[in-house]
Order: sequence, then structure tokens, then C-alpha cells
Amino acid sequence: MPYIPRALEPILQTAAAQFPALVLTGPRQSGKTTLLKHLFGAPSGYVSLEPPDVRAAAAADPRGFLRIHPPPVIFDEVQYAPDLLPYIKESIDERRNMYGQFFLTGSQNLLLAEQVTESLAGRVAMLRLLPVSQREEFGRPLDPLPWERSKAHPAVHRLAPRDLWRSFLRGGYPELVAGPDRDFSLWHSSYVQTYLERDVRWLRQVGDLLSFQSFLRALAARSGQLLNLTDIARDLGIAVNTAKAWLSVLEATFQVIVLRPYHADIGKRLVKTPKVYFTDTGVLCYLTGLKDPDHAAAGPLGGPIFETAVLLQIVKAFVNRGEEPRLHFWRTSAGAEVDLVVETRGKLIPIEAKLSSTPRPAMANGIRAFQQDLGDKTGPGFVIHPGEIRLPLAPNVVALPFVEL
Repeated sequence: MPYIPRALEPILQTAAAQFPALVLTGPRQSGKTTLLKHLFGAPSGYVSLEPPDVRAAAAADPRGFLRIHPPPVIFDEVQYAPDLLPYIKESIDERRNMYGQFFLTGSQNLLLAEQVTESLAGRVAMLRLLPVSQREEFGRPLDPLPWERSKAHPAVHRLAPRDLWRSFLRGGYPELVAGPDRDFSLWHSSYVQTYLERDVRWLRQVGDLLSFQSFLRALAARSGQLLNLTDIARDLGIAVNTAKAWLSVLEATFQVIVLRPYHADIGKRLVKTPKVYFTDTGVLCYLTGLKDPDHAAAGPLGGPIFETAVLLQIVKAFVNRGEEPRLHFWRTSAGAEVDLVVETRGKLIPIEAKLSSTPRPAMANGIRAFQQDLGDKTGPGFVIHPGEIRLPLAPNVVALPFVEL
């Protein structure tokens, strides 16, 4: 499989030169191990801690295990051997001022973050890798975001509408991006099953995998909508607290992003319910039973899928340069709304995702209302659409093609 250069590479190299240990988290199959091997594999050993016998060896004699696998070394899926972390700290402290000793990966953020913070505080850089962005896919991984550009940024590639929707069905996992002839649906079926059997089964909050899988599909059907866990719990016959715990599992394993509303003291009644998005459009389409680009584009989930794709490109742009995105949506009880609000550089950037390839001024109404209410706090607004037209829609609001995002 050809290697896809990732935007995170320079950040990882800088971190390895400044910290003894580095933790790279992200969803299963997002390319964490491939990236670390590409950057650090020649001088480093490699050990996967997922097999039970390897895990048992690490638990039985952690010091002996580290002697057999001395630094520099890549330890894959380190959440399976959390008791190894204090001994990694011990090893680091024996080699003071030596950087780039341990490279750790994990696909379960919540537990791993707690374990690393307790054991390796001050000795570790924590970064995240998400599936491939369109910037990375088309060889421009470090391109600035639209509001960061000093001038118009022409698209360096074109995608016919069907090809664009085919890319949404495919998603961004490296195996599929690098192997476009793969059967997307079959791959995602295997991915979801592997995720359920390896990541979810391992977490104590989930006892019934079939019910959890139904919860996963119910959540996918509501992607981009205001999230009512009470309704989902009632439909599935589970407790609301169970639904909350399962949502936390999906967040901790990087399968969903929970987007919370932006609140400001502007004297308006604002919606307080969050929205949920999947971290990969391909998984989202698979869970909702979509296999054909035309059906995906024209069906009732066309809008949520496109909105998810817009959100993910922005999230990946921030995460892939080592930054934590500060993202919200905005909606008043009177119905004014903006799909995405990006807090960056002291400004609020309003963004709308519109399914029509023919941008019209009315598409900017929500952004204009937001700019009027928030005043000087706001920056330029953008309406992102699947077509090819770049067009001003209102003062300080521009329509941009998705490929220019």
C-alpha cells in the first residue's frame, strides 16, 4: 500500500526531539503505526501489545519486558498494558535528557489519557491522528484554512459530483484512500465488527454488543441533528444512563464528535442540546446502509453527510497540526442557525454547509444573523457547497466549493 504523507509529520518530529515519550492516539486503522514506523521505524523496535501473550509477558515481568525491547521502541495499543507505563517512566528517568525513547499508540483516548497523565506527566507529548483529510489525499497537507489565507486559493483538483460523493462513501481511512478499488462496504463492515469485538468488548461499560451496535446505527441515522438520547434510549429499550455511557465510549474511541452549542450573553434564547457527528463519512454511510453515490446525495441523509464532511475537514486541519479545535454550532429558539462556529485567533468564524451546488444569497442568512448578533467577535463567514463556484453572497460572506475547504 503506498504511503500517504500526513500533515502531522513535522509536529511528531518536533515532539520526538523535545520529549522522552510520545503518545499518538486516534481511531483504529487511522494510520498511527504506519506513520510512526515511517518516521521513526529504522532505529526503533516495534511491539504490538494487543496479543494476549505479549500483554501477559509485559504484565508478568515489566522490567524484563523493557530490557528485551529497549528504547527507542514503538509500543502499539498501549492501553492493553497500562501497568507497563510506570516502568516506562522508570526507564525514562534512568536516561535523563534522552528524547524520542518511547513511541506509544492507542485507540482508546479516555482511559489512555488518564493512565498516561498519572504515569508520564511532564515526560510525554500527546497527539492525535484522524483518518486522511482531502488536503493529505491530494498532496497539500499543510494548506491553510480559508480564513487563514491572504488571497483566494484556487482548487488544485476537481471532482465530479459523483466522484465527490463516492469519496464520502469511501471515507478517509488510509487503506481505502490508497486502495480506491477496494470494496468500501465490505471494508467498513469488517472495521465495525473489529471495533466492536476489540475496542468495545474490552470496555466494561458495554455488556450487550448487539444492543450497542443498534445504538451505533441509531446514532448514525441522527447524525448532524440535535441529539435526544432519551428518544434513542426509548426506541432501543435501554436506560438513558446506558445511552450516555455508550456515547462516552464512542467519544473515547474516536468514533464520534459531540458538537456543543455556542453560548454568548446576547439576550437570546439559545438551543443547549448538542449534536453528534461521526469521525468518518464512510463509516456513517455504511451504518445507514448507503452504498451508491447518487442515493447518498439525493436521499434524506445527503445534507447530514455533507455537513459531516465539512466538519471533518476542519477538525482534521486543526488536529493534524497538533492543535485542539474549538468548534460549536449556533442555533436560537427562533430558528436562526449556523452549522459550525470555529473559535480561532480571537474570532468566531461562522460556516454553513449547503447541499446545493448553486449558491444563493439566502444561504448566508444564518451567517448574517450570527454576525449581527455577535458583532466584532465574528470573522468572515463561509458557505461550503459541493459545486465549483466561488462567489460573494453578502458582505463578509463567501461561497466556497468543498474542494477549496
